[in-house]
Amino acid sequence: MSTTEHPHFELKARALLLGRYLDPRRLDQFEPLAINPLVVAVANGGHAVLLRSGAVVLFGVAPADEITFIAQLRAFVKEPLERTEHEDLLLTIDAKRSEGVERDRVVLLNTEIARLQVIADILGKSVLLAEQESRVARAFDRIEPLANRLRHHGRGNSDAKTLIRQIGEALAIQQEMVGRGEVGDKPEVVWERSDLERLYLNLEAEYEIRERQVALERKLALINDTAATLLDLLQSKRSIRVEWYIVVLIVVEIALTLYDLFFHSGASH
Repeated sequence: MSTTEHPHFELKARALLLGRYLDPRRLDQFEPLAINPLVVAVANGGHAVLLRSGAVVLFGVAPADEITFIAQLRAFVKEPLERTEHEDLLLTIDAKRSEGVERDRVVLLNTEIARLQVIADILGKSVLLAEQESRVARAFDRIEPLANRLRHHGRGNSDAKTLIRQIGEALAIQQEMVGRGEVGDKPEVVWERSDLERLYLNLEAEYEIRERQVALERKLALINDTAATLLDLLQSKRSIRVEWYIVVLIVVEIALTLYDLFFHSGASH
């Protein structure tokens, strides 16, 4: 795909989130065209960028070849998703136009690997955020009734296992977003190629990556705080109950001691 042969053409980019984790180090069956992130060639034309977050971004890959290639990757996907998130983007390759975002497409000067890596980084983050937004929405649906019971009845009617699971889910989302997804970080190719920073920033703004990350972090903090508060109340309630048990046992022991004293005292007379 050179701009000399094709001074103006269109290319489809398609991002798919396949699972929670994809280990590029195990993909030695593919010959790398570039690394960080890993770029490989797809049979019958096109390229694929493989991201640690579990996302795969395809460029110029026909539907039939996409199915075959994704099937090859399934063995390397950890915790595959039941519902695959996807994002499509149309690229216009034109060396005579300014590079950037135009309405429903992105204009590129050429299709060099570094530019594809920048596009893949943003699309990969976008599908990851979309999946996490769905997970957080479901977590809110589960935590809301517990918060409402606390507001209306002054107590949280839930068990510790459920609350700990909610906290664990929130922590897992944060780890995937910040750790494997590196949502708040620039890709290595942008640090190496300063001429690509403007393209990266324009795409980041177009897909509202930072805004979505901040919104997710606020929601996750709220879920964590709500679950932690309910867990503290539950543990306090249990502590009070244990204290009452101890008090009752002490009272019973005193009563038995007094009874024993009076009984033996009466018997001696």
